[in-house]
Amino acid sequence: MTEIQNSDRAFSRFRLRVVVIGLVVVLCFGILLSRLYVLQVDRHDDLLAQAESNRTAVVPIVPNRGQIYDRNGVLLATNYSAYTLEITPYKMDDVEETIDALSALIEITPRDRRRFKRLREDSRNFDSLPIRSRLSDQEVAKFAAQRYRFPGVDVKARLFRSYPLGEAGAHLIGYIGRINQREKERIDDSDEAANYRGTEYIGKTGVEASYEKELHGHTGVERMETSAGGHAVRKLDSSPATPGESVVLSVDIKLQKMVEDLYGDRRGVAVAIDPRSGELLAMVSKPTYDPNIFVEGIDQESWKALNESIDRPLLNRAMRGTYPTGSTYKPFMGLAGLETGKRTPSTIIQDGGSWTFGGHTFRSGHALGPVDLNRAIQHSSNVYFYTLANEMGVDAIHDFMKPLGFGQITGIDLPGEVRGVLPSTAWKRDTYKRPEQKRWYAGETISLGIGQGYNNFTILQLTHALATILDNGNSRVPHVGRTLIDPVTGERRPIEQPPPVNLGYKQSHIDAVKRGMVSVVTGGTGRGSFGTARYTAGGKTGTAQAISIGQKEKYNAARLAERQRDHALYIAFAPAEDPKIAVGVIVENAGFGAGSAAPIARRIMDYWLLGEYPSEADMAAMQRGDGRAPIGTPRRVEDIQLKPETEQPQ
Repeated sequence: MTEIQNSDRAFSRFRLRVVVIGLVVVLCFGILLSRLYVLQVDRHDDLLAQAESNRTAVVPIVPNRGQIYDRNGVLLATNYSAYTLEITPYKMDDVEETIDALSALIEITPRDRRRFKRLREDSRNFDSLPIRSRLSDQEVAKFAAQRYRFPGVDVKARLFRSYPLGEAGAHLIGYIGRINQREKERIDDSDEAANYRGTEYIGKTGVEASYEKELHGHTGVERMETSAGGHAVRKLDSSPATPGESVVLSVDIKLQKMVEDLYGDRRGVAVAIDPRSGELLAMVSKPTYDPNIFVEGIDQESWKALNESIDRPLLNRAMRGTYPTGSTYKPFMGLAGLETGKRTPSTIIQDGGSWTFGGHTFRSGHALGPVDLNRAIQHSSNVYFYTLANEMGVDAIHDFMKPLGFGQITGIDLPGEVRGVLPSTAWKRDTYKRPEQKRWYAGETISLGIGQGYNNFTILQLTHALATILDNGNSRVPHVGRTLIDPVTGERRPIEQPPPVNLGYKQSHIDAVKRGMVSVVTGGTGRGSFGTARYTAGGKTGTAQAISIGQKEKYNAARLAERQRDHALYIAFAPAEDPKIAVGVIVENAGFGAGSAAPIARRIMDYWLLGEYPSEADMAAMQRGDGRAPIGTPRRVEDIQLKPETEQPQ
């Protein structure tokens, strides 16, 4: 009996163990089935994508950059393909030793080494950096045969930017360069991050920067099947890149180049605008530079030479150089007097050669006797505008000049524009620290009337203000972008500009100021340069101090260093009856505006209105600073051919 009971208990325990084990097995299968459901159903799409990514690679296809043309279809910026020898620093122990070994195989110049050093300083250790570009087929073959000796060194085919006309219009066109860390972070934080995968270069200045989005294009992709080792096996599919749009500028590059040549070794700015549209026809800043040296990475020595030069060739003087405008400011002051009711065109002021205010005598050069607005502009009466400034006051002058664009951002479609200084009592209070400096003194207003004092503007602002008056008070945004060309269809799309803003000036007041400026050309200081012109022009000379001269001192250029001498300015328009061009010119430290700046304005007008290009003798005289009216027989514009200054690699 006991044995039977023991046997029953043992069987019961065994059955319990079987049930427990069965439940455990069922539970394990349940867990397994649940996990299989999660993997096969819930996470199917995610795991499929991961599996695909393990066997495929997505390779970006960088688009061809759009080209840049002038208004007549002259090519200003294009692309070329070339082989480059590139080094990835982190893949080798000694970079310099590798370069030395490579130089025994392929020519590597000291300039190549300096450029590579500068690129390396601005890049990450795992970036592939060019040590030589434009390799010949023979050099590629030489390296290919010895490639096993150089881990981390490779030959790549890359697309390079080229500026065929070299220095012509460099500040305006700009240049591209390698994307630096700050730019990369900005791109990564923007909506364009995906579109810049694989892109190593970006527009840095000028049109290349302001129209970067249009010029860049849209990046394509290739999906490649890869082996377990990561090597490409076959192409699965691709989405081609779309090249960037080409940009057509309003600038006439032949006119631009002509004006740059007219300056010779002198420094200065010339801006030409079509007042009817706001289009820039030329925007010269001298001296200039060759943007091609930036494309492959500029070496340290060249960068230092450009950046530390006393002539500052990298400075776009048209947009970033600020100057007192001198007497070229007087027509705008004349209009201010009429619009504010302080003067009428016939108001007479006695010009005795000087004017005393608060015990201080402001000189005026020579006595003109009774002058009205026309005669004040024609003969540049300081006394007329001293008294006008005093009657208006600094804040009224500020409030009138601000809508004209003085001391303001014009909105031009180029980067880097500065405001300059249009003074007011609020400006002085916010600018200076000491209480006695913050106060505006009545005597400080007087010199504002003749474009001196705290006034500091760009020549772009000065020319833009002139264009606004010529368009009967319609303020248009100056611009260089004219048309975009679709890379696929070839369709041309105008670049839209904001509508003009009418400043509400009385037409009779505008006409009075224009008549005064025409008198400058017919019987004033502009007659020497424009007296023989086959059209009627209007203009105004100006001389602006580079350094302050005491009221009791007499200006003597011969006793001053060259860079301390006065700047020469001239503003002009033509034809007088229907203006088609407005011009602003400054020649730094050249003295009297009629002798240095007006002759440049005359050649610009002859080019645009008559299709005439200076003779070789006239060009040589202008470069020496000896020109007034043109000499010799002018050449026809259509006969002048621009030759590319850089050889275009194939």
